[in-house]
Amino acid sequence: MKKEYKEMIRVNQAGEFGAQVIYKGQIAAFKLKGDHESVKLVEHMKEQEDVHFDYFDKKLKKEKIRPTAMHPVWKVGGYALGFFTALADKKAAMTCTTAVEEVIDEHYQEQIAYLDKEDGDKDLKEKIEKFRQEELEHRDIGYEHNAQELKCFGPLSKFIKGTTKFAIAVSKKV
Repeated sequence: MKKEYKEMIRVNQAGEFGAQVIYKGQIAAFKLKGDHESVKLVEHMKEQEDVHFDYFDKKLKKEKIRPTAMHPVWKVGGYALGFFTALADKKAAMTCTTAVEEVIDEHYQEQIAYLDKEDGDKDLKEKIEKFRQEELEHRDIGYEHNAQELKCFGPLSKFIKGTTKFAIAVSKKV
């Protein structure tokens, strides 16, 4: 099994785990604030992330690929990111969503191109394509809920995108 394939499964499992905990943090903060509309909105996105995680987690175990050692860090960091952005402002939470999902879109596009070039696992490619579409739906939800109207949208988005890219790079290797 190629190193790139193992890294792809490892990082995708880690990334979907990260998405789950970001949304768990947002749900907790919105519940604390009594914002039931936002809870329902984020629960919908989290349910899709649960399906994504389950697929990559099963594939990781089936292929006997070790998970990233960074899960404890991503669990705390992702939850905190979700919780504090949602606690600060719904637009901040939606900025978090748009930023993460834009990075994931690029990440999944790169993986699809790799699988095309390598004539790789067709089931994996189909799942990544499906999951990519759902991630784009999440991004669109963020914009529909006015993420871009946050006064610090640019800096916050840039920070979250950089953090997400860092997490991807580390999760591939560690």
